[in-house]
Amino acid sequence: MANPLESESTLAARLSPLDIALIVAGIVIGAGIFRAPADVARLTGGPPGFMAIWLLGAVVALMGGITYVALARQAGGIGGEYRFLELGWGRPIGALFVWARAAVIQTGAIATVAFVAGDYLAGLLPGPSLPWALLSVALVTLFNLLGLSVSATAQRLLTLAVVTALVAIIVLGLSAEPVVERGRAAPAHGPANPGLALVFVMLVFGGWNEAAYLSGEVRGGAVGLARGLVGGILLVAALYLAVNLAYLAALGIDGLAATSAPATAIAEAALGTAGTAIITLVVVLAAVSTLNVTTLTGARAMCALGQDLPALGFLGKWDSGRSVPVVALLVQGVVALALVGLGGLARDGFEAMVAFTAPVFWLFLALVALVPFRQAELRQVRLPALGFAAACLWMLWSSLGYARFLAGESEIAGWLGFSGLALVALGIPLALTTRAAQSAGYERARPGTGAAPRPQAGCQRDSALGPD
Repeated sequence: MANPLESESTLAARLSPLDIALIVAGIVIGAGIFRAPADVARLTGGPPGFMAIWLLGAVVALMGGITYVALARQAGGIGGEYRFLELGWGRPIGALFVWARAAVIQTGAIATVAFVAGDYLAGLLPGPSLPWALLSVALVTLFNLLGLSVSATAQRLLTLAVVTALVAIIVLGLSAEPVVERGRAAPAHGPANPGLALVFVMLVFGGWNEAAYLSGEVRGGAVGLARGLVGGILLVAALYLAVNLAYLAALGIDGLAATSAPATAIAEAALGTAGTAIITLVVVLAAVSTLNVTTLTGARAMCALGQDLPALGFLGKWDSGRSVPVVALLVQGVVALALVGLGGLARDGFEAMVAFTAPVFWLFLALVALVPFRQAELRQVRLPALGFAAACLWMLWSSLGYARFLAGESEIAGWLGFSGLALVALGIPLALTTRAAQSAGYERARPGTGAAPRPQAGCQRDSALGPD
């Protein structure tokens, strides 16, 4: 009987570079572009710096994409950062990343997107944003417990709707009269901080790395993947630069910095209440879609962590009837709801969750970027990897500096930034037990090894998709 993994890989090898480019665009373009530009505007000195930081974000993504293509070839193209870190730094560091992803990165990402949904729903429905953010996390978790997943067709239609909305905002923003006076004062956020601004920009660019997991499934191999990945990033960059120019044209740098929903402000000024409702609905759908995918893959990563480590074995329980990791979903949902609640105590919940996740995320991405310097076979990508590592370390330093600044201002978001790192530190003893767990039979089977999968294997292949 044919190996199902091999059969699926053969089928997926029909993907063209154009397919990869469209996949990248579909993954990357989400709710963040409707929210994060306001934070970037507050952290840059003016329109030139604002646009330059978005262009720099595209360059960083390109350098990271080139590095990931090479790493995916070397590590087998499956498992994402877990395999990359294992390749360069050993199994304990890879296991520590899985812990960090389950405890901080994924739950923090869910809470971050929930605040985007909450901000836009509050502009359309009665009530503040916090209850809507909490409700979005609870409902998406419930849907996943029922076995609900978004189909590929629905995802394509949703991506089309989001892109169409962005194009509409570009046209309206560049053609309409300014919505607010350009001299309007923006909320004080301290001096310009391009490093932290880049953190928010890269949050919006997030997801380009997903395509690297298809290195063995695209025509032309690594060359085809590189063309598709670079093409997709350039497509997204062009769209992002255009929509940010539209934000500036309609709102000005101060007006953009003063609103958490710039797309709604433009649509309302141009089309009235109907335009506001349409844009808000599109953004909320994009946020819910992102929440669904993040919740689904995050719970499976947490499930896989439980299957790898005996101490967390309760997380590895799999409901084969509904094809869901029930315990992992519940734990993830409770943690995400708690983070939304904590973020609601901060001045800005969205920024608080960025402060919580960013130091941990960029710490591990910096370790990924440094892998080529530990593997002689990857010397050909050391130049882009060096640029990517420098950017990751810069963003790590900037996010820590931002947490220090907020903590000094007695802002809860600052303490959340350091608590994320503390949670990672709590996982170190668990990561060090991976060798013992491995010898006790708690290692996941890898494609191509011939090892039989463990009985509770439902979450394994989904968790190998890597972070979102």
